Amino acid sequence: MTFARKIWKLLVGVKDALALIFLLLFFALLYAALSSRPSPGKIVDGALLLELDGNIVEEKSNVDPLSLLMSTESTSSEFQARDLERALRLAARDSRIKAVVLDMSRFLGGGMVHIEEIGKALDEVRKAGKPVLTFANAYADDGVQLASHASEVWVDPMGGAFVAGPGGNQVYFKGLLDRFKVNAHVYRAGTYKSFVEPYLRNDMSPAAREAYQDIYGALWSGYKADIQRARPKARLDQMTGDPMAWSQASGGDFAQGAKAAGLVDRIGDITEFRNRVAEVAGKDENGDLPFKANRLAAWLAANPEKGEGAKIGVITVAGEIVDGDAGPGQAGGDRIADLLDDNIDEGFKALVVRVDSPGGSAMAAERIRRAIDRYKARKIPIVVSMGNMAASGGYWVSTPGQQVFAQPETITGSIGVFAVVPSFEKTLADYGVTSDGVKTTALSGQPDILGGFTPEVEGMLQASVDNTYRKFVGISAAARKMTPEKLDSIAQGRVWPGQEALRIGLVDKIGNLDAALAEAARLGGVGNGKYQAVYLKDETDSFSKFLGGLTSDSEGQSAAALDFASFTALRRQQQFARVTEQVSAMFTARGTQAYCMECPIVPGRTRPNDLRELSALESLAHWLGKD
Repeated sequence: MTFARKIWKLLVGVKDALALIFLLLFFALLYAALSSRPSPGKIVDGALLLELDGNIVEEKSNVDPLSLLMSTESTSSEFQARDLERALRLAARDSRIKAVVLDMSRFLGGGMVHIEEIGKALDEVRKAGKPVLTFANAYADDGVQLASHASEVWVDPMGGAFVAGPGGNQVYFKGLLDRFKVNAHVYRAGTYKSFVEPYLRNDMSPAAREAYQDIYGALWSGYKADIQRARPKARLDQMTGDPMAWSQASGGDFAQGAKAAGLVDRIGDITEFRNRVAEVAGKDENGDLPFKANRLAAWLAANPEKGEGAKIGVITVAGEIVDGDAGPGQAGGDRIADLLDDNIDEGFKALVVRVDSPGGSAMAAERIRRAIDRYKARKIPIVVSMGNMAASGGYWVSTPGQQVFAQPETITGSIGVFAVVPSFEKTLADYGVTSDGVKTTALSGQPDILGGFTPEVEGMLQASVDNTYRKFVGISAAARKMTPEKLDSIAQGRVWPGQEALRIGLVDKIGNLDAALAEAARLGGVGNGKYQAVYLKDETDSFSKFLGGLTSDSEGQSAAALDFASFTALRRQQQFARVTEQVSAMFTARGTQAYCMECPIVPGRTRPNDLRELSALESLAHWLGKD
């Protein structure tokens, strides 16, 4: 019997091993099918078709094939701005491309800087004598701006073109918080740091209104100027000056109204539009479209980038700046710092930092800044190129730049910091829930979001925010060769458009990414020689990352670094979990318990229901000892 049991265990082991092997092979095939890149295929004489069914972004997010497979909702696409620009410039020079076609039926927009740069690439196509045709059921602001660079703008008879302009209302929560007696503890440094105003006010402050008027005014002026350059006969003011009169003049037919305003050239449905493209680009009797078309992915695959000459490194900081390994699409501080460190010995003549971020975690921004500074220590020139925005943490990571480029519509500055932490002692008191206990120090059990903050913790949180602001001002002042007092006068959390940022000294030059690359080559001593942009990206094996995602419960991100404010937020989550456990224990029949609810928990160990919590004193000690 013993021998038989051993044979049985062996057979079970072999079965399990084979099952694992087949499972891995299944996921390998699944991943290959979902993430396969298009074959370059054959490029036909016809149109370059750009089906823009999504957003234009600085950096595309990673797509998890498993999530894509399991999703019950359709997902929108992302189009990297520089890919679109490259595709269009290639099309302008390639004799096989007879026309460029933009299907914008499901276009969701993009930043103004990106739209302008792609518009310039469309202008190059037209200068090469090739028509650009666009179609949409309806065009909104970004779509109107992009389509204005086309030679033929088509719209469905049931659609139209609508321009609302930048700006709009924000939602304010103070009345709601007051109604439920939630105490919003707000700590900020910067008069114009308006992110926290919805928790403090019922309306916009005069300081915030002043800043927004400047920003939106600059964006609106740039928007109108771009359309006017592309379409001198367009009468945008007809629509935006008196929308009601414009609507009535067209009898409520917005397609006709858009055509009368010069924003649309022709009215017709998608079938009529495609037949028109076939007249220009050539008919295709056998394809899924009536015209000969080259789609974006295949076109780029058939025209791979072939860089030559001196190497200029480009690191992209796009999206919200967060702690950990997040991204692309988010600027994970650890991920970007590691990319920089891993490539520091690649022989770059210079480094361009491309920033398109509204900011985020100060600790993650500082981690990125220090990694860039390590290049400076190697005497590698640093040039910063700002995209749609480089504000707050986005400006923080820009401070190492020897030359900083922005574009007129870039949103930058916002040198200020804040933290928001709610507490619920008044809310709970209304329902008869009180708190009491024994404290050995003023910090025992703090921060306590259910029982209220002590004055000591309130003071510590504000001191932490003030200290971070002083560091931000100090770093920025040193970078811009200003005194801290001078820098502080243009900081205070205020945002500035690129042209104003140049005037007050926050940036050095107005120019796009190409201008920044040229400056980097100059500073790197390339002279009149050739140079190539080398974009730093994660080269980790894709399938290994995919398998890691199957077994990881952390979504691929390392734990966030704990500064004072983030520790408070973490403790808020833990405290709610503890209370939930206590309440549920009343209604759960678990028999007689011998369990210490008062006992502090060792980090990494678990309470019932897998609830983790640091003792307050231990956590605060850890916290106050951090750099």
